[in-house]
Amino acid sequence: MGAMLTDSDFAAILVTLKLAAVTTMILLLLGTPLAWWLARTRWRFKFLLETVVALPLVLPPTVLGFYLLVALGPHGPIGGAFEAIGGSALAFTFSGLVVGSVLYSLPFVVQPLQNAFAGISELTLEAAATLRASPVDRFITVVLPLARPGFITAATLGFAHTLGEFGVVLMIGGNIPGETQVLSIAIYDHVEALEYGSAHWLSAALLLFSFVVLFLVYRMNQRRHDRESGA
Repeated sequence: MGAMLTDSDFAAILVTLKLAAVTTMILLLLGTPLAWWLARTRWRFKFLLETVVALPLVLPPTVLGFYLLVALGPHGPIGGAFEAIGGSALAFTFSGLVVGSVLYSLPFVVQPLQNAFAGISELTLEAAATLRASPVDRFITVVLPLARPGFITAATLGFAHTLGEFGVVLMIGGNIPGETQVLSIAIYDHVEALEYGSAHWLSAALLLFSFVVLFLVYRMNQRRHDRESGA
């Protein structure tokens, strides 16, 4: 395998894993309060926010990537403001990749968490409240343990989805080896150069990883369902 891959390929693997790990951690931090609010709010227009969260599921990645490139570039509202305070434009940087990945993988983390939170009985939380548990205590000691399967699913899907991104990361990050070149772009480069052997190794690794991830998620959900049904 090593003979088929270049140093640039191994660098792309490291960049991809780093991007997936950072993106997943940020999504869990941001997605948890958002999913909790969506699961518990009675605001009649919450479907508007749910639509925005789910938009990356149907929006072409290049469209999202294009608007991110415009916004984060040196002449964009975000990139320009960032430069004005002494920073540098986020386009074609690893930080820009993180921003794009967080937005593109958002529904894969928020939706499993929202479903997990929505499945927690209000009676359970009320029982904890009668024991004088504060809202924070109830969330930490009651909600988080009960929603653990949802967190596992969210983290797994968010990580795996980030690994396979192409359109968004290509638009916002370009193809800089060792900095913004990820696995999906490295595979494209090999195919374009007719280096099918290297493309096969990288593609097969992603295919196997994706299968294992989905297998573990569905197996975990099946085991939980069997326990709940008493099977």
